[in-house]
Amino acid sequence: MPPSSLKISYAGEKGPVFWLALRTSILTVLTLGFYRFWAKTRLRRYYWSAIRPGDAPLEYVGDPLEKLLGFLVAVVFMAFYIGVVNLILMYFSFALLNANYAAYGLSFLGLTPIIFFAQYRARRYILARTRWRGIRFGLEPGAWGYSWRSMIHWTLAICTLGLTWPLTTLWLEKYRVSRTFYGDERFVQGGSKGLLFGAMRHVYYAIGLSAVAGLMLYLYENPAWALLFLLSGSWLVYGMAYWRAESFKRMTEAKQLGEMQFTAKPRPWRIIGIYALGGLMLNLVMSGLFITLFMAFAFVAGTTDFENLDLEMLDGAGTAFLPIALLAYFLLLTLTRAMTHAWITLPLAKHFAEVTKVVNTQNLAQIVQRDRDEFAEAEGFADALDVGAAI
Repeated sequence: MPPSSLKISYAGEKGPVFWLALRTSILTVLTLGFYRFWAKTRLRRYYWSAIRPGDAPLEYVGDPLEKLLGFLVAVVFMAFYIGVVNLILMYFSFALLNANYAAYGLSFLGLTPIIFFAQYRARRYILARTRWRGIRFGLEPGAWGYSWRSMIHWTLAICTLGLTWPLTTLWLEKYRVSRTFYGDERFVQGGSKGLLFGAMRHVYYAIGLSAVAGLMLYLYENPAWALLFLLSGSWLVYGMAYWRAESFKRMTEAKQLGEMQFTAKPRPWRIIGIYALGGLMLNLVMSGLFITLFMAFAFVAGTTDFENLDLEMLDGAGTAFLPIALLAYFLLLTLTRAMTHAWITLPLAKHFAEVTKVVNTQNLAQIVQRDRDEFAEAEGFADALDVGAAI
């Protein structure tokens, strides 16, 4: 008889993902970005295989050639859109307003629905290429429906200065999850309209405290009130971590897959610790690299007395130092990416996976395979726009 619950374990480690991210980043730089599709595929396979519900790892079976061809299709479309539409907008902007700012603004607005369209398509491709216990996940078509809903919800959130962001998050999650399948079984995202407002309460408290501090500072001009900004800033950091943990918990526990349900207990302080340690490590590496660059420049210039450095010597040192600076830039780029994976992305994935459990799994074996979802452009639009297609 199948177990009634499945605990999710995580087998990923910082060392292997660091070297994998570093190698793939270097190859991406050496191939002028061409290897990025293979790099993303290799990293996803590592992350997916590390997540193991009931000790059965997830599988990512995406093909980098699909990504490359999809990217080329998207680039052709975007070139046509940007070229033709922007030309028309620029013409009318100059004809009516004798300026180009209207054309740029309308061009950005015209890209907005495509950005949301690309995010949904990227999610659909990733789910279609993800399997567990040999059964495919899937997402029904609905990119344009997601696009116009996102525009409405985001507009509402912006007009309310972010106060309705919890409602926006829940609405869009319901749209995505209600179209998500595991095999022939559909996911359901439950929860009332007020589900996530409690998860945002510490952010609201911090913003309210900042408003009070600003008002008191304006009325009484006492610098002591400025100290409240330090408290509100720290509170806001905790509030953002609490939002990420609590919103994940509430939405996860409101999901269902047939009879199956989920529990989650992420910890805000753990999230803060991951970002703090990761940020510290990144700053130490960057500081060390900048100090090394400064010493290398001093060596090339032949002096450490920069106050008396003449322009001729500076030009000569700059020319000789340029290859070193370019090498350092790409080294910083690859190291930053690798360390972000090792110290931030992987620990976060591990934490959220290990605090999640699947319950009521007695009927899991009754779920059957779904048809393969074919794609014309994979996640090409998300790659072309650089949105929603990262790990």
